[in-house]
Amino acid sequence: MIVAATTGSPWLNALPPFLIASAVCIAAVPGSMWLARRTGAVAQPDGDRHLHARPTPRLGGIALFIGFAVAIAIFGSGITDRWQVVAVTGAITIAMAIDDILDLNWLSKLGIEVGVGVLAVVLGITITSIAIPGAHTSLWELGLLTAPVTVVWLVGMQVSVNLLDGADGVAAGVVAIVAGVCLLAAISRLTGNDHVQGGVVILSGAVMGCCLGFLVFNLPPARVFMGDSGSHFLGIALGVITILGVAKVVVGLSILVPLIALGLPIGDTLFAIVRRALSGRNPAAADAGHLHHRLRAVGLNPIETALTFYLVTGILGCLALTIYGHRRIIDVALGLLVVALAALIWRNRRRAPRLPFVAAIEESEVQVDGRRALPSHIHHRGEAD
Repeated sequence: MIVAATTGSPWLNALPPFLIASAVCIAAVPGSMWLARRTGAVAQPDGDRHLHARPTPRLGGIALFIGFAVAIAIFGSGITDRWQVVAVTGAITIAMAIDDILDLNWLSKLGIEVGVGVLAVVLGITITSIAIPGAHTSLWELGLLTAPVTVVWLVGMQVSVNLLDGADGVAAGVVAIVAGVCLLAAISRLTGNDHVQGGVVILSGAVMGCCLGFLVFNLPPARVFMGDSGSHFLGIALGVITILGVAKVVVGLSILVPLIALGLPIGDTLFAIVRRALSGRNPAAADAGHLHHRLRAVGLNPIETALTFYLVTGILGCLALTIYGHRRIIDVALGLLVVALAALIWRNRRRAPRLPFVAAIEESEVQVDGRRALPSHIHHRGEAD
């Protein structure tokens, strides 16, 4: 049984699943690309919605799941809900792979997202209580709200990562960083043979590994896209990690750790919903107002866009980890990340003069000041829109 190590560094428990998940994902990506071409799950460049240079397969989520599942199967004996986790993540991967092939409508996707959330509840993966911070931390038992709160949380995680997947390398890199934050938070709470946090260490290491393995093929210019199968898999995986390792633990402010670290995709999702609602449009309708669209519109290239997301997520992750007393090292890391982000912004502003433009078309009705106009969709079918 793999549990938190009482001797040696707890990091060692995360290393084997990290390495196996990464290696298996790398080995599985070519197979997922072949399957995507055979089934027609290929994003075609068209100068409007798909701006990549060549037809690109979009079933990379299958490789992500395989890497994760193999790592958990080998090293996850200490995870109480190991097979339930594999079942839930596998169900969403298969369902959304069908979407990548058939292009289901948004209502069908929402039904799948809710259905997988319900499956998690049925299998016992639930948020049963929430710690309320204060002078004396109190515990709020959810009771009858357990199922709906869990489903909403898991659907929110799926939608947030799904909307984040609009530029090469962004979603996988951001999720890897957030998983690393969850890993550090779990290590901070390890006490003796803590099966809960020991399991989170394993899960987080596996998620980080499959994400970094996938980035070998997904960094700009991407040779494969994760598609809805990948973004929803990563959303469910993060949701499950936070449920098992954070939301069930009676620690003041503990629920804020994943919320802060995921601040970028969550904020972008909420802004998209409000933006579309205010314009009288369907919240699921596509537009060019997502953060990655705006970064590209003001002149950042794909690598710079990905780095900006990584740096901001790292900064938010550092802030989240201060909850657990990571003061000295986190202060240093936070300072370095802020300096790096400032340098990236400074370099971009000096590289070329800003020229006003309006990127507004009938479909998106979004105006952005920047250097050049971009079509309404610079993403690649990674988001539900």
